[in-house]
Amino acid sequence: MDTQTLGILAGVALGVILGISWVIKSLIVICLPNEMVVISGRKRRTPDGREVGYRVLHGGRTVRIPIIEKISRLDLTTIPIEVGVQNAYSKGGIPLFVQGIANVKVSGREPISDNAVERLLNKPFKEIWSIAKDTLEGNLRGVLATLTPEEVNEDRLKFANYLIEEADEDLKKLGLELDTLKIQNVTDEVSYLDSIGRQQTAEILKLARVAEATRSSEAMQTEAAARQAAEVAGIQADLRITEEGNKLRVRKAELEALALASEAEAAVAGQKARVVAEQSLQQERIGLEQRRLEADVLLPANADRDAAEQRAKGAAAKISEDGKARLYVLEETIKLYQGAGSEAERIFILNMLPDIIKDISRSVGEMSIDKVTVIDSGGQAAGVGKAAGQLPAAIIQLTEQIESATGVNILSRLQQPGGPEKG
Repeated sequence: MDTQTLGILAGVALGVILGISWVIKSLIVICLPNEMVVISGRKRRTPDGREVGYRVLHGGRTVRIPIIEKISRLDLTTIPIEVGVQNAYSKGGIPLFVQGIANVKVSGREPISDNAVERLLNKPFKEIWSIAKDTLEGNLRGVLATLTPEEVNEDRLKFANYLIEEADEDLKKLGLELDTLKIQNVTDEVSYLDSIGRQQTAEILKLARVAEATRSSEAMQTEAAARQAAEVAGIQADLRITEEGNKLRVRKAELEALALASEAEAAVAGQKARVVAEQSLQQERIGLEQRRLEADVLLPANADRDAAEQRAKGAAAKISEDGKARLYVLEETIKLYQGAGSEAERIFILNMLPDIIKDISRSVGEMSIDKVTVIDSGGQAAGVGKAAGQLPAAIIQLTEQIESATGVNILSRLQQPGGPEKG
């Protein structure tokens, strides 16, 4: 195959590809965000049950059936409209001239979009603009008839809201939406609004002058009140300063009293500590003294006591043994006396006689007479002689009585060498 044939085949293939691309492009419908595509040619049922011969595409893409379906487009961009009416009578019969600006667009929302398809499809932009303008101006005249010139002029926002409410329903029936509406100017040919303005201006000026005078008076009153308040504040400040000074002095006195009390408490605490320390030291001294006493006195005393107890026990044992021996002797003596019969009493006295004689001789031998006083009415010599004569007689009489009782001559026993102990 030569080069010419290859070129022809390539051209045919390219043409086929381009033709297929053109066919596909003509069948694919693309809807931009600011438009609404109406595809007509086939019947379909709407959500409210109506049968229509079109379908609406809001953005995106779809495929149309060639020959059967036809494509139409509606622009959804904003349409600015200048609205103005002349000699529109307001409430009260005052003719007004009103100017405003409105922004209107074809609605892409169902079911309003169906009204737009039915009423505005394939209409030129100027015709749509004219329909919207006429509708808004008619609604403007209707709203003006319900408001006074003062209401229209003073509260334009309220007037615009009334106008939007009035025109919105009519525009929706046409498939349009009112985005914004602003009133720019309100005038009249008879200078009614100017008169009202001058009257209001005069009233405002009067109120301003009154307000200025009132404010001036209030300012003076305020200034006087401020001066008075300043003076009162100064006095109160002085009083507060004095009160605070008094409080400060009182607080200083309290702090000084607390300091003195703290010092006194510290001194007392020191004294208490010293007393406690001295008491502890004294207790230690007492303990040492007790231990010293125990070592120096108690232990020797205890030792002496123990020794005395032992000696007492020994003496008691000796006394007990002596007692037992004497008891034995006494028992034997009693037995001897009992065996002697009637001579027992004489034997008992004879046994006691040596002790009696010993005691008498000891008392006489130890007797020391320093002075003898004799009282006698017959004279001193006679009294002394009588006293000297009575003493031997008394001794002799005593010995005679003992001899008569015991049968023993004591004087003869005393004259024997060694006394009665040898007998």
